[in-house]
Amino acid sequence: MKTAPFQGYLRTAALLAGCALLGGSGGLPYAYAHDGDDGEESRAARGLEIAPVPLNLRGKDRHLVGLGSYLVNAVGSCNMCHSAGPATEFTATGNPYFRGNLPKTVNQATYLGGGRAFTPPGAGNPSILSRNLTPDKTGRPAGGMSFATFREIMRTGVDFDHAHPNCSATVTTNCYPATQPYDGDLLQVMPWPELQGMTGRDLRAVSEYLSAVPCITGPPTGLLHNDCT
Repeated sequence: MKTAPFQGYLRTAALLAGCALLGGSGGLPYAYAHDGDDGEESRAARGLEIAPVPLNLRGKDRHLVGLGSYLVNAVGSCNMCHSAGPATEFTATGNPYFRGNLPKTVNQATYLGGGRAFTPPGAGNPSILSRNLTPDKTGRPAGGMSFATFREIMRTGVDFDHAHPNCSATVTTNCYPATQPYDGDLLQVMPWPELQGMTGRDLRAVSEYLSAVPCITGPPTGLLHNDCT
């Protein structure tokens, strides 16, 4: 079975899509104050301008939050994959692909809350849901993830949740069959092989930004659930 073209497509799509209290409406203007300046200060300032949700900056590095927002929202567009899907990524009147709906308006209720389904090709493969990247009540991103764990995931692709392991005599559901090439110990679809090249400072900035976005509770239980309070 040839999976390389599919993997390449997913990585490209995820990179375009995705895969670290300031008022934010989610509506983006057509011009910005920092056009023409490509330094880190400018990118951080732009990141604060384009953040589509209110940010909790209490106890956080404002500059890193802004830089992280720039990386997540302008460079990676992580919300495209880490939201519930195209139908709810934008508000009903803020989808930039529709006539008469500019400027774009991100749906704050689903922003980075995960839940978009992807299924790798091949018989019997599980459906993969993008993860909830919002912070929980600890204030740490992705449901309470330490920066060390976040960095290891981005560098190696390891799936600490073991959400979709390889099938075995004792694991027979929601797993990759032995006939498929996928490594169940690693995050599939997410473009970590490309993202692992990010600098440590950029990863720190992304993590700092993800800790500043609003918590999304998600479903009552399961992998996507967050305890927000």
